[in-house]
Amino acid sequence: METPLRGRRHTPARRPGGRKPRPPGRAGPRARTARHTKKKSGHPLRTVEDRYQAIDAMKTEHPVTQLCAAFDVTRSGYHAWQKAPPSARARADAALLEQVRQLHTHHRGRYGAPRLQRALRQRGPRHGTKRIARLLRQAGLRGRTPRRFVPRTTDSRHDHPIAPNHLAQRPAPTGPHQVWVSDLTDVRTGEGWLYLAVILDLWSRRVIGWSASATLATTTVLAALRMALTHRQPPRGVRHHSDRGVQYASAEHRAVLAAAGLEPSMSRAANPYDNAAMESFMATYKRECVGLAEEAGGYATRAQTQLDFFNYAETYYNRERRHSALGYKSPVDFERQLN
Repeated sequence: METPLRGRRHTPARRPGGRKPRPPGRAGPRARTARHTKKKSGHPLRTVEDRYQAIDAMKTEHPVTQLCAAFDVTRSGYHAWQKAPPSARARADAALLEQVRQLHTHHRGRYGAPRLQRALRQRGPRHGTKRIARLLRQAGLRGRTPRRFVPRTTDSRHDHPIAPNHLAQRPAPTGPHQVWVSDLTDVRTGEGWLYLAVILDLWSRRVIGWSASATLATTTVLAALRMALTHRQPPRGVRHHSDRGVQYASAEHRAVLAAAGLEPSMSRAANPYDNAAMESFMATYKRECVGLAEEAGGYATRAQTQLDFFNYAETYYNRERRHSALGYKSPVDFERQLN
């Protein structure tokens, strides 16, 4: 009978892959951490107070028991929180939410958290954008979201001369009266389409000329151009950028540009994003002005549409609306910094 050799240590059989077997009764690292995933990863609403507030906001839509389980809190804790006096944080949130509601209503729901945060900054202490976004969610409020803007008014099938795209070759403007951008858009009314021609100063994004008409005739864009020339009195050499539409390429429009000393520039064919700032304005107008009107039933007449554009462009957009490209200043305030 064979006897084990003295002095040799017994080595247990190795597991597949060469790893040593785990001692009996000891769990592996994966099994140990699996029980504590919530502790390890945390909850998107970091504080218990935040979770209680979220449950309170949704308790009319879902059972409290399910909400407590979803937010990883106990029912007894939630009910105790309900009976307890509001914490200092809750009182501060309630006061801030009241200011957020006022601004949101004043801007007719157009502002989201970033612009609301900038507007609140002028009133006193600074507040984080994430905190404002959380309060908006809890109150069921939101800013107007962008929708895709598809230009439809360009008719470039003509034999008129096409100006080169000077905008792509020139650096961004550093002051007013360097580059003007223009475009046409249409708005549906109860009387038919209304066509709007608009001109912006590219540096300040200010609406400096506009015109409305029931037709797409060249006179529509000429009226907007003459308004801009009258109000701004620009020096010679301003670049006037547009698409290749027949109205902008017409002899009449080119003659007015030449007489005023403006240099024409046009986007590439079928590329509206060469005129991105103008396209952005049109999309903003459709979202923040036309969109609100459509939610209320739409425009009954062209005159109503024209008046609404005047109020939006001249009163709100130019003087009050904060523009992200201007450091969240309005176009008028941005221009005032020169003085």
